Amino acid sequence: MIIVRSPLRISLGGGGTDLPSYYKEHEGFLIAAAIDKYVYVTINRPFLEGIYLKYSSIENVKDVSEVQHKIIREVLTMQNLRTPQIEITTLTDIPAGTGLGSSGSFTTALIKALFAYRKKHIHQETLAELACHVEIDRLAEPIGKQDQYIAAIGGITSFAFHKNDNVVSAPVNLSVDTIFDLEDNLLLFFTGFARSASNILKDQKIRSEKNDEDMINNLNYVKDLGYRSKTALENGDTNLFGELMHEHWENKKRRSGGMSNPDIDNWYNVAMKNGAIGGKLVGAGGGGFLMFMAKDKPRLRKAMKECGLEEIRFKFDFEGTKVIHS
Repeated sequence: MIIVRSPLRISLGGGGTDLPSYYKEHEGFLIAAAIDKYVYVTINRPFLEGIYLKYSSIENVKDVSEVQHKIIREVLTMQNLRTPQIEITTLTDIPAGTGLGSSGSFTTALIKALFAYRKKHIHQETLAELACHVEIDRLAEPIGKQDQYIAAIGGITSFAFHKNDNVVSAPVNLSVDTIFDLEDNLLLFFTGFARSASNILKDQKIRSEKNDEDMINNLNYVKDLGYRSKTALENGDTNLFGELMHEHWENKKRRSGGMSNPDIDNWYNVAMKNGAIGGKLVGAGGGGFLMFMAKDKPRLRKAMKECGLEEIRFKFDFEGTKVIHS
């Protein structure tokens, strides 16, 4: 049996500039961090021929073309299995649709597991690019490349997205004290809303491809915030980083009417009055997790608990997608 885990992620600055509709014209930049919440994929060879899948649904089919789960179908098609006899099971620490990049994490985990199952090695960057090929090129999802790359590579990492489709990654140069400060004071609270980001991202894609001035200016500003956030973190100035998160969120809300809602706005305002330096909604928007940089953790946790929001505590993952059993 092969067991692979792939980390979920939080965006720390510049998110949204990783979509091809933007970076192919303007180049993108962002920083992201992998966290110790995971998507797991197990692969086993069953006794009988066929394809056996266990995720939120159960499938048992004879041919790859019959598979309903579109990512699994595309990845298995690329593997060109002549006589399918495989069982794939998936588990997650946190459900999909919560803004933590679960789709990209799942795709990297599945590809890594299939390579390990066939006793083949795959490099981190190659894994990330192959996962992007599946979701962006083969399935035509209106998404960026952040999730696949941070899941594959892990750590607290910066990514530059170039016009020629090259992606250059580099660890953000943080002191150990800054890493501990972030782990202690970056707090995640679940809004209770799980959502699909596709409509928001599709709107961004269409407007970027039409060179909509408001959208391009918004994303240019977000990219600059990514660079500024990186500098603040490398200087150990987590207070400034928190202030930049607030600036990012105020700008991000202007990108789409579906980015927030009255409940999210209310919770955010409560947090800012009760110990948060700044924050934002993680992911494309509309639901998922609110993330805050705290200056008074007990007060912020109490306020969010009184609002009915559940906190998810985390640490960073520096290993990326990896085989944990073979």
